[in-house]
Amino acid sequence: MRQAFDPHAPGVSLKAGDVTLHCVDAGPKDGPLVILLHGFPEFWWAWRYQIEALSGAGFRVLVPDQRGYNLSDKPKGRRAYDLDTLARDVVGLCDALGYGTCSLVGHDWGGLVAWWAASRHPGRIDRMAAINAPHPAVAGPYMRRHPGQMLRSSYIGFFQLPSVPEALLSSGAFRRLKRALRRTSRASTFPEEDLAEYEKAWSQPGALTGMLNWYRALPLRPPHRSSEKLPMPVLAIWGMQDRFLEFGLCEESLKLCARGRVLPVAQATHWVHLEEARLVNEALTDFLKGGISPP
Repeated sequence: MRQAFDPHAPGVSLKAGDVTLHCVDAGPKDGPLVILLHGFPEFWWAWRYQIEALSGAGFRVLVPDQRGYNLSDKPKGRRAYDLDTLARDVVGLCDALGYGTCSLVGHDWGGLVAWWAASRHPGRIDRMAAINAPHPAVAGPYMRRHPGQMLRSSYIGFFQLPSVPEALLSSGAFRRLKRALRRTSRASTFPEEDLAEYEKAWSQPGALTGMLNWYRALPLRPPHRSSEKLPMPVLAIWGMQDRFLEFGLCEESLKLCARGRVLPVAQATHWVHLEEARLVNEALTDFLKGGISPP
């Protein structure tokens, strides 16, 4: 039986640059810091099956609502959500707790932020794990070469519209967002009681616009100038039944790593951290403790 972390666990507010982020802070205060970064359309509770496993393994686990989400600050305008800014939030959280370095685990959009933070601030990141998330530098070129991926990503164009996506996604108690989670995951991954918690997060004032502004900021993505491979160990975990992202994006991303490897999970979808929690927890614990690194 999977043990879910309490969605109503008390949080802390941490200042990261120009925003205050709501976070859950678990595990020993002197343990190695691991920051878990959620994706769209989740919030910190996306890691409900990982928090206790990692904190129980001796890590200090910090789980933020990223900017624009749930109980964290929601700056106005898409320029507040470009990748450099999101990566600085990660470093700011590390600074707020007095750590010089941390390890990152990110899923979906959180994985893109983890990749970007590792690229922009390599000296601050010890290890990085990305779950069904490509490096932002490979996504555009890959899409242009693979029409199938362009089709899978067509919803991003719709999200660029002002106001209309908010109106559509929030109608009927967010039924379209709930249906998207269920249609792209294995049966019972998102039961009604879990979706009720997501609805509370989506209903926070300004949250839906903040969440969508991550996509609206994509045209503002700064160039990836580094020709050097990421020096830290990188683990990519990939649910092979992902309906959003082709596995080729993972393969291209790992070409940017000096020490990268992939753990494919054959029957899992985009939501592998929820569907195969035990496998993911064991892999992350091993990796963060120094194991399963390539030669």
